[in-house]
Amino acid sequence: MISRKIKVLVVDDSAVSRDFIAHLLQSDPAFEVVGGAHSGVEAIAALGRHKPDVVTMDIHMPGMDGYEVTRQIMETQPLPIIIVSGSYDPVDVEKTFRAMEAGAVAAIGKPAGVGHPNHAAGVLKLINIVKAMAEVRVVRRWTKQRMAARATETAVLPRAGARVRLVVIGASTGGPPVLHTVLAGLSKPFPLPIVIVQHISSGFVQGLVDWLKNTTGMPVRLARHGELVQPGTAYVAPDGGQLRVETDGRLVFGLEPAEHGLRPSVSFLFRSIAKNYGSQAVGVLLTGMGRDGAEELKLMRDCGAVTIAQDEASSIVHGMPGEAIRLGAAVHVGNPERITALLQSLAATVPRQLSTATP
Repeated sequence: MISRKIKVLVVDDSAVSRDFIAHLLQSDPAFEVVGGAHSGVEAIAALGRHKPDVVTMDIHMPGMDGYEVTRQIMETQPLPIIIVSGSYDPVDVEKTFRAMEAGAVAAIGKPAGVGHPNHAAGVLKLINIVKAMAEVRVVRRWTKQRMAARATETAVLPRAGARVRLVVIGASTGGPPVLHTVLAGLSKPFPLPIVIVQHISSGFVQGLVDWLKNTTGMPVRLARHGELVQPGTAYVAPDGGQLRVETDGRLVFGLEPAEHGLRPSVSFLFRSIAKNYGSQAVGVLLTGMGRDGAEELKLMRDCGAVTIAQDEASSIVHGMPGEAIRLGAAVHVGNPERITALLQSLAATVPRQLSTATP
């Protein structure tokens, strides 16, 4: 634990934005903003002078963008980097997820200005994310080379009592790179539909979908109310509501209350899967803060589902999967490559001629 003040370096090409972020952070006595940088070159030089615990990084900068700065920092003097972006331009959002693949631990939108109804919530979210990420000692990159080197175990799953019809995945902080590893590593076409809840700042989910679709080789789309899930496609829950899957494979997106303060929540999705699919499902809980989905993964296991949790060593934050493991919810525990191998092994048992969208 960091007992002294958390030293933050704020990187943004706008002096106004740098001052704004610094002011918000220093409103909490836990932080000391030790410096600012207006460019990637200046940011890299500032690391040696200021020795920050954590960096907040804008993605849209002249010269080296936030992706390239993140990559260079992670190759030379790795430390937690949080992307703080005010732009939802598709190009910048795509760069945000490339930066997370390069090693950034989280992405968040810039809080709204003073007087905006969402200002206080945005400030609190920024402060909480920076505090949590400052505790991350090792920032990991999930590359294809690393995946190939570590996926050495043969994954053998027990025989399922019923035909598996779909996979559901829940993730939070640090989740996008792990989702990338898993989806990229699966055979194409994958014989099961995959439904995903990823906690992410408002405005970033479509960028996440586009990035995964363009870089994993798997069809990935934003879940739409009323559509039937299809084998070989990954569906990501939209912002601002709760997603469930009916017994016939129909996606339902509604405005039910938040759970664990979250909409969408992993708990809501997993509970619907336990009820409607029982032993015909696979549940996966990945890195993330809090406990969203942990009890519901246990419910899925109690209903006969195959359940998997990410291990502590490979998790940016082991809150959600750690709680699931503590509850005895996970049949299997492993790193992203192991999880991919488990899903691949399970997929090999699915008859190709059977549709997983219907009972």
